[in-house]
Amino acid sequence: MISRVRCLLLLASVGLGLAPGVTGQEPEKKNPWVEKYIKSEHRITMRDGVELFTAVYRPRDTSQTYPILMKRTPYRSAPYGESEYPSRLGPSTLFAEEGFIFVYQDVRGRYQSGGTFVHVTPHIDKKKTPQQIDESSDTYDTISWLLENVPNHNGRVGITGISYPGFYTIAGAIDSHPAIAAISPQAPVANWYFDDFIHHGAFFLAHAFRWLSANAQDRSGLTTERPPSFKYPTQDGYQMFLDIGPMINVDIMFLKGKVEFWNKMIEHPDYDDFWKRKNILPHLHNIRCPVMLVTGWYDAEDLYGSFEVYRSVEEKNPGIRNTLVVGPWAHGGWARSGGDHLGSAYFGSNTADFYREQIELPFFKHHLKDGPDPKLPEAYVFETGSNQWRKYDHWPPAASKEKKLFLASGGGLHFERQDGGSEFDQYVSDPAHPVPYTETITPGMTREYMTDDQRFASRRADVLVYQTELLTQDVTLTGTLLADLWISTSGSDCDLVVKLVDQFPQDAKNHKYTPPLSSLGGNQMMIRSEVIRCRYRNDFTKPQAMVPDKPTRIKLRLMDLHHCFQKGHRIMIHVQSSWFPLVDRNPQKYLPNIFLAGEEDFQPTIQRVYHSRRHPSLLEVRVMDNK
Repeated sequence: MISRVRCLLLLASVGLGLAPGVTGQEPEKKNPWVEKYIKSEHRITMRDGVELFTAVYRPRDTSQTYPILMKRTPYRSAPYGESEYPSRLGPSTLFAEEGFIFVYQDVRGRYQSGGTFVHVTPHIDKKKTPQQIDESSDTYDTISWLLENVPNHNGRVGITGISYPGFYTIAGAIDSHPAIAAISPQAPVANWYFDDFIHHGAFFLAHAFRWLSANAQDRSGLTTERPPSFKYPTQDGYQMFLDIGPMINVDIMFLKGKVEFWNKMIEHPDYDDFWKRKNILPHLHNIRCPVMLVTGWYDAEDLYGSFEVYRSVEEKNPGIRNTLVVGPWAHGGWARSGGDHLGSAYFGSNTADFYREQIELPFFKHHLKDGPDPKLPEAYVFETGSNQWRKYDHWPPAASKEKKLFLASGGGLHFERQDGGSEFDQYVSDPAHPVPYTETITPGMTREYMTDDQRFASRRADVLVYQTELLTQDVTLTGTLLADLWISTSGSDCDLVVKLVDQFPQDAKNHKYTPPLSSLGGNQMMIRSEVIRCRYRNDFTKPQAMVPDKPTRIKLRLMDLHHCFQKGHRIMIHVQSSWFPLVDRNPQKYLPNIFLAGEEDFQPTIQRVYHSRRHPSLLEVRVMDNK
């Protein structure tokens, strides 16, 4: 009887496609780093007595010494426990295979580290007591402990990190510890008033809400668990934030006092001392090691920080190697993808693989392990449009010339000023019907909005479009852009959004990443965009009301680019006054604190953009000399 049962069970297993003894579950995969690395956990005491949790992974092979590669983070040094290993060590698996001592540290006040967490810790230039600490001193104290207590190192330390860890990377290099041999701040936070959450005084609502609700809740003590993320009542962020109404309702309805930093932002709409103290850029002195700044052209979060850190390091630390690497990536895309596309934008090759193999690993291997010199240029940038990597010994490239693109009557855009026609164009901006920032139904900020087809916006009556004739030759724009526009509003405040767009020819061919039911023919691909809250047109510290119906000059800086508008394409500029819910709604009525606006304060206004001889509107650009 028993034999018959066994036979039946065997037949059943065969019928299911299972071998004898197999339960149907996949065999558990062993973590490859367990056999190659020894993990240890430590609590390292800082000069003020606070202990910071630190995890160390060192190669089991002790036949040689290894450099230390460190990442300091507010996002958890998980997994916790000396028997627990992450699925990846280092910036990529290439590093773990090469052999480094990897160090991960929870910054103070986060997860398993003691002390109090401070967002974007202010730097103290001249510390007089051990109680005066910042990220530079915590990094210094950590490195000193590692050199004394971690065996088998070669005396060299590298630091890297993306986004917030990018901030800790560059902050930790100020007054550098002598052992720091190379750093790579990647998409670093630099100044939150111009970076993630605020752009020229305009509040990035969708992004700030999502990030702060998940990452800025106060903890009650040491923990290994993330706080619960906000559960959106709908995926339609446009409608959700419209239904919320004035900004003051966000905390009342959803955050309920759990996110202190949200309320701090509401209390400080202007660029006052609260924000100025958090600006790391003025303090980037005494960096004594090579720096490789990495970012992506389509970084929707920290593009400002990336270029401004590069420029500040270049200015304040003459003589060091300071390299800028920019690829066609979203925020952190160089670390987690192949990098061949973003949304419907196709880049022709696996650009992120190229970066990891040919740039990132060789950089650290050279400076930390005496590997071959990759001879990186000053600027190693990907030229979008033509999809080619370019090397330059200066940024912006020396082979570029300043030119102007003039807005003209009838929606024209020209490299020479045009006279005649109407003196201005106008539209009605209605806060009850703001221009969406994307046609995707989403509660947050998408990374793909940076390359979205803008036809959904340009066909609205409250978006002005200016365009060149069909280009008869390739035109490559590079470096920073400056929108210099004359506008007026019938209200006493407004927002100004300027978008630079590449319009494809109608016969453009689709590729494998073209969305279903879409076409690249006539695609209006956004290349660069920015917004300013016009109350800050003269001074971000002192807002001023707009004078109703008075032509007013607004200068808006757009971040760097390197894009080839190809023959047969058009260069386009879009102008609008809302960008929702990426940016909160401007009531278009001046109030001392715009975040305290009531429902009754929101009003439609007439917006004008001038392009007359007396009030010329233009875009200052740099054009590559391709001769």
